[in-house]
Amino acid sequence: MTDAKYAPAPAEPPPSYETAAQPPPPLRLPLPLDLPLINTLRDRRVILASASPRRKQLLAQIGLTKLEIKPSTLPENLPKSLPPFEYVLQTATQKAMHVYSSELDNTELGEPAVVLAADTIVVSLSGQVLEKPRSEADHIAMLKMLRNSGYHRVYTAVVAMAPLASARHPGYASESTVEETTVRFGRDTSDEMLLAYVRTREGADKAGGYAIQGVGAILVERIEGSWDNVVGLPLRATLELIEKVLGQSEEELDDESAGPEDSDE
Repeated sequence: MTDAKYAPAPAEPPPSYETAAQPPPPLRLPLPLDLPLINTLRDRRVILASASPRRKQLLAQIGLTKLEIKPSTLPENLPKSLPPFEYVLQTATQKAMHVYSSELDNTELGEPAVVLAADTIVVSLSGQVLEKPRSEADHIAMLKMLRNSGYHRVYTAVVAMAPLASARHPGYASESTVEETTVRFGRDTSDEMLLAYVRTREGADKAGGYAIQGVGAILVERIEGSWDNVVGLPLRATLELIEKVLGQSEEELDDESAGPEDSDE
């Protein structure tokens, strides 16, 4: 019989699914913003005149989850010789007008509460409006140019339109803004890093050739201005536009309900 003092310790059972380390619970999503403006729009027609999933996601983050996606089909063919500020604002305005006009007489769903349109452009240090890369070689050249120039600018124009209660010309309220953000790529970013990023294909369908909200963040050293403006929609400015344009509609209603002032005659 083996002396109990020297008896081997019983082997520990292998970890079971119940005792093995469990993955951490998923992150808890934040509650929606409890703001009068957001609450007012939850059950009304809010149309985003853009097919951009990034803009849709940004608006969903603040509680506008029931958007109608109605991208404009107008060609974006304004001359690139226009100043960047004017080019991006005119393009966004055309998108908003086109979608607003097509949805105004929607007999099935009724007129929209708000139509939002946006346009984002990337402008090089020399003033060139950058399109989407045409090829891998063009993509690499574009990113090298952005790196070597030190910095570039991103402009986003946002236009909000809403119908007026009266038939007062032009029948709608409109507000717009243009946000500017300066982006600086790291000067020490290697050609190898640029090539590796190009081959992820993340920036292949994006003006300027990169996505700051994705892997493309590794190229960016710093920004001056709004981060979500570079993504495609400055949220703070957009909320302010919606508030202004709905305020004009409410002023129309107040004017109508007040009626003519009493006369002493």
